[in-house]
Amino acid sequence: MEEEIKNCVETLKKGGIILYPTDTVWGIGCDATNEKAVKKIYELKRRSKSKALIILIAEYANLYRLIDQISPDSYEHIHSKKPTTVIFDNVKNISKHAIANDGSAAIRLPNDEFCKKIISSLGQPIVSTSANISGGDNPKSFKEINKELKDNVDYVVNLRQNEIMDRPSSIIKICEDGKIQKIR
Repeated sequence: MEEEIKNCVETLKKGGIILYPTDTVWGIGCDATNEKAVKKIYELKRRSKSKALIILIAEYANLYRLIDQISPDSYEHIHSKKPTTVIFDNVKNISKHAIANDGSAAIRLPNDEFCKKIISSLGQPIVSTSANISGGDNPKSFKEINKELKDNVDYVVNLRQNEIMDRPSSIIKICEDGKIQKIR
């Protein structure tokens, strides 16, 4: 695993895109602060710029670099045993292409040591979007990932390629009034 982490971090630092296993599905990722890399993911997935990307952080404290005001409720949701992505308002310090038009971004703390180690070693949050062409089905395993995607990323992680992965995260938004809005 350490060699895979090293290879991922080297690729990400150069502005590259990785294809990697997460705690939910196979994902395509890059350094979330790198404008060119984030744009490349949109192009690769043929994804509308109006659809924001999920951002992964290594630990809860990383939120303080991205958000000025954090709701007390966010801690329990982002630490949920079930993978949960939380939409936060007024996100900063990541690529403008990873932020929605309203200034919000979807952020998740993965329950996966491999992902956390990549993020910690890189020292930046990373993008995590499902490894499919936009609008297509999420692949349940590595072998179901579109060949075009595999051929056009800069590094493919050689771990967990035989696992079935089919549990996208829940997505919620904590509204200003404290109410929880379930998105997915």
